[in-house]
Amino acid sequence: MKINILLKTNIYHASSESVADKIKTVDEIAAIATEAKKNGRRVVFTNGCFDLLHRGHVHILRQAKAAGDLLIVGMNSDRSVKSIKGPARPILPEIDRVELIAAMEMVDYIVLFDEPDPYQLIATIKPNVLAKGGDWSSDKIVGADIVERDGGRVAVIPYLKGFSTTEIIERIRKQNGQDLRDLRKETVRRE
Repeated sequence: MKINILLKTNIYHASSESVADKIKTVDEIAAIATEAKKNGRRVVFTNGCFDLLHRGHVHILRQAKAAGDLLIVGMNSDRSVKSIKGPARPILPEIDRVELIAAMEMVDYIVLFDEPDPYQLIATIKPNVLAKGGDWSSDKIVGADIVERDGGRVAVIPYLKGFSTTEIIERIRKQNGQDLRDLRKETVRRE
């Protein structure tokens, strides 16, 4: 995966070894999850784009960690974010998003995925708990069927109103008197 190339070529500038140690490939994370479950630890998985880190993300990650012993975060790669959010996103590139999330104390491991959703990743990891923010209804949470079939549970974490990346972008835009079409045009021109 791309993150391994970044680590090996020293493009990734982690502030500490522990941050870099949290970043894993799919195969590594599957082995870690399997071993943790063998040792009686509850593996929790959550995922997201984590574009423009904010209080809502911190809330979800804290609550997800509280639901088990080991928190694995799946993060949409840049390609994945563009495919689901459009050409103006992500605001921050994956290398920045990965370092920010990996630096958080409640996150044990992080893994990037290129697909639009983490279904295959969840099928590979088979977590005990699948945690998602309350902006997702339980019947729409990707991978819930896998986790529940294996005897796990889905934890829907209450949504903090006003704390979403889209809402933050909207507030910034309104404060600057910019309309979304102008913001997208600027972002596309910079790419």
